[in-house]
Amino acid sequence: MLLAGYLTVILIGTVLLMLPVSSREGIVTPVTDSFFTAVSAACVTGLVRFDTYTHWSLFGQIVLLLLIQVGGLGFMTILLSAHTFSGQKIGLSSRILMREAVAAPQVGGIVRMTRFILKGTLLIEGLGAAALALYFCPRLGLFKGLYYSVFHSVSAFCNAGFDLMGAETPFSSLTAEAGNWYLNLVIMALIVIGGLGFFVWLDLLDSRFRFKNLRLHSKIVVFMTAVLLAGGALGLFLLELTGEAYEGMSLGDRILASLFQSVTVRTAGFNTVDLAALREGSIFLMICLMVVGGSTGSTAGGMKTTTAAVLVLSIFSTFRQKKNVECFKRRLEDGITRTASCIFMMYLILIILSTLVLSAAEGIPVLTAMFETTSAIATVGVTLGITPEVSMVSKLVLAFLMIFGRAGSLTMLLAFASDRPPVASKKPLEKIQVG
Repeated sequence: MLLAGYLTVILIGTVLLMLPVSSREGIVTPVTDSFFTAVSAACVTGLVRFDTYTHWSLFGQIVLLLLIQVGGLGFMTILLSAHTFSGQKIGLSSRILMREAVAAPQVGGIVRMTRFILKGTLLIEGLGAAALALYFCPRLGLFKGLYYSVFHSVSAFCNAGFDLMGAETPFSSLTAEAGNWYLNLVIMALIVIGGLGFFVWLDLLDSRFRFKNLRLHSKIVVFMTAVLLAGGALGLFLLELTGEAYEGMSLGDRILASLFQSVTVRTAGFNTVDLAALREGSIFLMICLMVVGGSTGSTAGGMKTTTAAVLVLSIFSTFRQKKNVECFKRRLEDGITRTASCIFMMYLILIILSTLVLSAAEGIPVLTAMFETTSAIATVGVTLGITPEVSMVSKLVLAFLMIFGRAGSLTMLLAFASDRPPVASKKPLEKIQVG
């Protein structure tokens, strides 16, 4: 049902984007390009075939904004919210689906969390739009400035990466504002807030932002987010000390650019430097950050910070010859390592296979193809300039990866898995050697 919901939203978006009224020139956008754009918006990715400002009309941009909002919140959140506000009774099956959609720990209190998600999203996006209005309104005028503020606030909070900055230079993203600390910090704040996850924010509020009082899930998310942001920024800064991408920048601007790319490359899709000018080491570091992504139950993509944490903790447990995986003086549940390993291997296999297809179909280097495919499956949206020119085969591959990344690897696996009950009997045991 979760997968069917996303596909329904994508289909509606495709039809609306094909209409002549959706394009700035009043033409019918080809179905493949409309489908690709609808997938990118509904899966809050940001990979685009056309520059959002120059190709799409105001109507088309609003369609994209609605797709981003639905994709960021999740269609189950919106559906459950509609039932709640209409006074209808919510059944157990709907509560279970909602729990899976937002990665809640239990069914109890799911209606409260749904209301929290809806109200919190509107509040944060509203505050973000107000903060951005202080930048856009003096430059663009009141109404256009407010529209830009709302669009970029929603896009940043939902980690979508769509922007309207192509009025002067198409596909420029935020490269013209690389040294603007105010705009960069507001966008980064919205991205991080959206990428932490709704359950984590509810836990933070309940614990009054005291780290020791957080649940284990929230502790791991907060810790991993801080490590990845700081580590990614430091890595990019050092790798690009003498690189072309940061050429001519002051020390402060280099630090800001490194921090912004570290924040946005994990899931959001904005960029303030020319990514094609980055060194291969920086590109590979970004690929690693994209694979990890944001947090479970958030607007972010990737295999998630908790998955990466479990894999690392399991390595330490093996080295220390411990039977159980432990973290913050707590023991993780049995089987969590197997689930994390399954998710990681699914991402790894899909990235490798799709990279080979893209590299062969487009005749591009493997590292460049891997960057694009990882950006798609992690629903990031950054590109080295390849996506607008890819062939039909590559478009379909990238679209599938975006849907897979947004719906979630376990959701996709369960959607196509057999309904046969598990077999209680066990096969004879025989040991093998590994390593």
